[in-house]
Amino acid sequence: MTVNPGFGGQVFIPAVLEKIRGLRAMIGSRDIRIQVDGGITPETAPAVIAAGASVLVAGSAVFGRPPYAAAIAALRRA
Repeated sequence: MTVNPGFGGQVFIPAVLEKIRGLRAMIGSRDIRIQVDGGITPETAPAVIAAGASVLVAGSAVFGRPPYAAAIAALRRA
């Protein structure tokens, strides 16, 4: 979780990026995916991916920004 759990639409906590990097280092070359949920937007997705995550969960970034197809496309471009 990259937010304090409890409800949707919370702001991403940047300090979690270091935890993702640490987890990626622990995993090494093993085929294990890191999934991140919370505060994922087109603005935060690149940093999360660069830190080592490969699966991003986006709720408010899609459902809070209709049209949904455009919101999904923005995340994919990021």
